[in-house]
Amino acid sequence: MAIKTAEQMAGEQREISVAEFFEKNRHLLGFDNPMKALLITVKEMVDNSLDACQEAGIMPEIKVKLKIINEDRIKISVEDNGPGIMKEQMPRIFGKLLYGSKFYKMQQSRGQQGIGVSAALLYSQLTTGKATLVRSRTAANKPVHEMTIRIDTMKNEPIILNNITYDKTFNDHGTYIEMEIEGKYRKGDRSVDEYMKETAISNPFAKFTYYVDSEKIIYPRLIDKLPIEAKSIKPHPYGVELGIFERMAKNTKAKSVLSFITNDFCRVGSGTAKAVLKMAKVSPNNKPNHLDHQEIEKILKGLQKSKIMNPPTNCLSPIGEQVLEKAVQKDLKTEFQAAITRPPSVYRGMPFLIEVCIGYGGELNPKGTAQIMRFANRVPLLYQASSCAVTKAVQSIAWGQYHVEHQGNNPTGPLVIAVHMASVWIPYTSESKEALEPYPEISKEIRLAIQDCARKLKSYLAGKKRRQLDAKRKGLFEKYLPTVADALADLSEENNAMILKSLEVIVKKEKIEGEDIDDAGEAEEIREETNE
Repeated sequence: MAIKTAEQMAGEQREISVAEFFEKNRHLLGFDNPMKALLITVKEMVDNSLDACQEAGIMPEIKVKLKIINEDRIKISVEDNGPGIMKEQMPRIFGKLLYGSKFYKMQQSRGQQGIGVSAALLYSQLTTGKATLVRSRTAANKPVHEMTIRIDTMKNEPIILNNITYDKTFNDHGTYIEMEIEGKYRKGDRSVDEYMKETAISNPFAKFTYYVDSEKIIYPRLIDKLPIEAKSIKPHPYGVELGIFERMAKNTKAKSVLSFITNDFCRVGSGTAKAVLKMAKVSPNNKPNHLDHQEIEKILKGLQKSKIMNPPTNCLSPIGEQVLEKAVQKDLKTEFQAAITRPPSVYRGMPFLIEVCIGYGGELNPKGTAQIMRFANRVPLLYQASSCAVTKAVQSIAWGQYHVEHQGNNPTGPLVIAVHMASVWIPYTSESKEALEPYPEISKEIRLAIQDCARKLKSYLAGKKRRQLDAKRKGLFEKYLPTVADALADLSEENNAMILKSLEVIVKKEKIEGEDIDDAGEAEEIREETNE
């Protein structure tokens, strides 16, 4: 074996671009296999369209088309009626990884890292060698800009192969993306079909038109109103780590440490800030960028030990209980559904809230394990279910208490459990954004929300069972009404037909009065669950 010098080894070192890294490690972004790659690609393109429409205040209309070229090659196109993209921005949005506007915003949004759609373009380029077509228009009186884009993976920079401007017929405003990938189309669980159905449930304000070759499915919008706009908030001291706090201190525009603490963070009042600085032995008038490492560490520790209000929750935009119930009933055809939106909570200084809807019966599969739908900021999560906080919370519940059939820890029967987490920063277990990290605060909120809905389901099932028993009993009685009427007529010498008619009236009245559902015992259940 030849011996290398330090100089030779140094000459072999070079900088690795993020695009080049993900080119060799595409599995980290979810492109594990052709079927999953198809789903991830569609998801990233649809997420971009939904976020753009919402941010611009436009009711989304999105068309998704899959053209199956052969067994392992598919052409995908997504078209929206969003605000469009400025010509100057198009190359970087699609041709540069880690480029976006969401990373620094403390507000609920689908995208977070600026990787999504550019990663799909990278995967397309890697597996088919073809560039991606992007077409966009920002207003009806402005031209259409069309580009064909690739990524220079060595530099993580876009390469524009074609750049034209024209007035060709197109939407008044919006964006069209077309790419070809190595992928497989399959129906069933964890498919693009399932993703589109679940996306329609979690985004009921949007209209989706979905094509697979010549097949067409339309998901009409359920409500004609956009969700409450999520506001951007400042970081909370409980959720800031030392390195980030130090960087913020060096780069702040504040002239004093006191101003930095009270203006660059949320919920920190002047009194709290002065007390923390006094304990850290730092003058409030010191310049933040003159602080040394020890002073910065003392200030942050002091803030995190102080009693500070939770961050504001106007940065969140929940689906809403009534809307979630309507969406589940419309798309899954359930006979019963109950939803709950929990009050906002906090993990690591990040506000979040949990929503749950349980649907039962109707057209749901009566056999097998109950269906669990997982959503994060309105985006369906279809993979890595076993490691997700949602699945673990579902399996931690004693379903027998709620009259729900179960096998081991899993509920069974015609049941769907939809769980939505809304947060300014979703704690995914990996870069592919497929499962929620089971932080104790998050797991607790999911569990409590599911239990709230399960109690409502128990009441419904108890009432349904009682009505079935009553109907069976009354059906048996009705069967013998003529015989009873004959016997009573013989004893009373009354008219047989009149007696039969009177008995039928009594049975009918009892049927109507028996429709109420008995909720007795619900308060006792809540006490029992609280003590678990």
